[in-house]
Amino acid sequence: MSSKPEIIVGLDIGTTKICVVVGETTPDGVDVVGIGMNPSTGLRKGVVVNIEQTVQSIKKALEEAELMAGCEIRSVFAGIAGSHIMGFNSHGVIAVKGGEVTQRDVERALDAAKAVAIPLDRELIHILPQEYIVDDQGGIEDPVGMAGVRLEVKVHIVTGAVSSAQNIVRSCHRASLDVSSIVLESLASSEAVLTEEEREIGVALVDIGGGTTDLSIFSQDSIKHISVLALGGANLTNDIAFGLRTPMRSAEKIKIEKGCAIADMVQNNETIDVQSVGGREPRTVSRRVLAEICEPRIEEILGLVDQELIKSGYKELVGAGVVLSGGSSLIDGIEELGEQVFNLPVRVGYPRGIGGLRDVVDNPKFSTAVGLLLHGADSKRTGLRLRIASGEKRMFQRILTWMRRWFADVT
Repeated sequence: MSSKPEIIVGLDIGTTKICVVVGETTPDGVDVVGIGMNPSTGLRKGVVVNIEQTVQSIKKALEEAELMAGCEIRSVFAGIAGSHIMGFNSHGVIAVKGGEVTQRDVERALDAAKAVAIPLDRELIHILPQEYIVDDQGGIEDPVGMAGVRLEVKVHIVTGAVSSAQNIVRSCHRASLDVSSIVLESLASSEAVLTEEEREIGVALVDIGGGTTDLSIFSQDSIKHISVLALGGANLTNDIAFGLRTPMRSAEKIKIEKGCAIADMVQNNETIDVQSVGGREPRTVSRRVLAEICEPRIEEILGLVDQELIKSGYKELVGAGVVLSGGSSLIDGIEELGEQVFNLPVRVGYPRGIGGLRDVVDNPKFSTAVGLLLHGADSKRTGLRLRIASGEKRMFQRILTWMRRWFADVT
């Protein structure tokens, strides 16, 4: 008899939307069987600022996903983002006992790499191995079983505010959900939209979310740099709402359906219908006016990302170019503008590596949720966190312990 497919759920808690994607594990990978989405009102720039509103948004998205998937959701892989996220490189060195590298030696090397000073209000989220070095032989992905007397590891350490992670877990618990793991959203997005060739050659993933824009740089199949900018699609929506004097919901719709990142790409005779505020009659506006609002803001966001690329020192490694993700990456002309700003090839990344209802999630705005789903499926399948060391588990266990004490105090 074939075993019953296991249900995996990714929960993207974003600034503009809460998205739940449900998947079933199959011999070939993961099939999407349900999706739920609801506007997010309890977050600002990726951080929870109103737990009650966040909980209600999660519950509504959850109900929609459960209805489509025909199952009850009890646990999720939740994403974390925000301008509080920081990343830096580190390395550790140990002496190998017995002349052969064991799993215990790898863990000791990772412990040595994360032995760095971190402020009390911050915690380790991920420890991402870049490469192992055994007796001066570098470029090793898995050193277990190799002969040697000295083991080094180069890692990228991601930290975040303890309170932000606690608030995510608390919001999920109040929505009757267990959190299997907290995953950096830009890392999850990379699982969904990047190819193996891009990660090997060198690529920059730019995830334009509602409140923040996340930059992740990969080279030689390992992550080299992570940074977060406190600007996103919501800033562009605000510009459109103010410039066209239209409600925010209407501005968001106009941005995706009619927005253009380069004003010169718009014909002078193109027009759009704009909803007015205060009960006034709708108006007809030239689409070029909309493009002239969009272009400077998008150019500013991409320009700041380019500055961060240069500052990181890894821009020369980005041989495969830049991949754009997130809902705002659907705006017409953004690839062309990106190539002008970065002077690199640019493409828009769509979720890949899934089956089932793939047409339902075939949109860059679902990249993070699908990435969380893929991450969760890989974790369940292998019993390991993909490219993530055990330091993450310690951080997560500390949060869960804190949550149990908090609930014990209030009950």
